[in-house]
Amino acid sequence: MRRYVIAGNWKMNFTPSEATAFINEIKPLVEGKNNCDIIFCAPFVTIGAAMEAAKGSNIKIGAQNVHFEEKGAFTGEISAKMLKEIGVEYVIIGHSERRQYFGETDYTVNLRTKAALAAGLKVLLCLGEVKEERLAGITNEVVGMQTKLDLAGISAEELKNIIIAYEPVWAIGTGLTATPEQADETCGVIRDVVADLYGREVAEELIIQYGGSMNDKNAAELLSKTNVDGGLIGGASLVAEKFNAIVDAAQ
Repeated sequence: MRRYVIAGNWKMNFTPSEATAFINEIKPLVEGKNNCDIIFCAPFVTIGAAMEAAKGSNIKIGAQNVHFEEKGAFTGEISAKMLKEIGVEYVIIGHSERRQYFGETDYTVNLRTKAALAAGLKVLLCLGEVKEERLAGITNEVVGMQTKLDLAGISAEELKNIIIAYEPVWAIGTGLTATPEQADETCGVIRDVVADLYGREVAEELIIQYGGSMNDKNAAELLSKTNVDGGLIGGASLVAEKFNAIVDAAQ
């Protein structure tokens, strides 16, 4: 059985003090709910405060990005080694906003993924199609190619430390959500591509999240689908009651 993973992506929200207050609010709500992994990915300056507040709880703290070089003249960037040393366990790589606004490509996503894995981090690897690609009927081809490029040169053993988050770009921050059937179908396509690359047994162990506007209202139906193993949550991860409702759906 694959384990549910419910991860919140705070994006550019929460100062350190705000994160502390939020973690202290949600800790008692999710206490003892151990049928899924609970992660919040915080802005770099907020990670330390979030980790301190989460100590002793079932909440894990991750980062939202990482550079592919260990060190060097990359002003404003953070290396995997830096994240690892402060106790970060998870990092989001390839989020659609990074691709859209900051020039991320499948090539750099692959490099960042390899760097994170080499440092001992676990990766939430994001991929998904834009609206025009969905309307053109090429979703399967797009996510299949992304999967192959993003995982290029990564071994089956390393894949154990990767969670793929399928996030249709047209459903992020728009209020739109893929239907449960669409989410299940496309997550299944990703799983089939992974099976072609690594074998069916490896593919069946891979955790694939849905990351397109999952919230407290639609989580239960989305999570009921065979190929949906959790969620990468945006807006709903900023409200304790809403995020807790998603965790409850995963129980």
